[in-house]
Amino acid sequence: MKLNKPTLLLSLLLFNISCSSIEIYKENIELSPYKENRSYMILNKENNLNGVADDLLNEKIIKEIEFKMMKLGLYYDSNTPDLIIEFSSNEEPRNKEIFRSQYPLGPPSWNSYSNDARISRRQNTISFKDYEVIQLVMDFIDPSQDKMYIRVMAVTEVSSIESKYNLTTKSVGKIIKAYDQHMNQN
Repeated sequence: MKLNKPTLLLSLLLFNISCSSIEIYKENIELSPYKENRSYMILNKENNLNGVADDLLNEKIIKEIEFKMMKLGLYYDSNTPDLIIEFSSNEEPRNKEIFRSQYPLGPPSWNSYSNDARISRRQNTISFKDYEVIQLVMDFIDPSQDKMYIRVMAVTEVSSIESKYNLTTKSVGKIIKAYDQHMNQN
């Protein structure tokens, strides 16, 4: 079977996209939805708290929250909000071992030179790839009862600063969607 370049590139692209998934976890549901919220406030923005270590990423998260909440029909009110949003993150550096086989496309053809150690000096190689596991946690709090509607956590793996920015802003969208689903359930 012969693979052409576009097919190989497409399969590598799909593999990279599938490896960068975002998993959503809902926890700490203290309060069932009992009213419709019309306004919100981001606690991190009002108190100048950084939810993540990177200032630029912190601003991107705040802007993404504001955009997604506006799409839900909520407006920003720092004086008397119906909903308070607080976010934080846990960034854990990790590395994984990558094993590269001497024969990635299968065993060699059987001739006298293919398995001769004096001629073929290729070795199986092991390399390490650094990546980060990012957990973005958002708490949605009812200020009138001082209880949490829901805590939603998004977990993803990133290997570069660009993927960190992209996947973190996508995580915000998925978290807001999980909040919306929680509030619209009966």
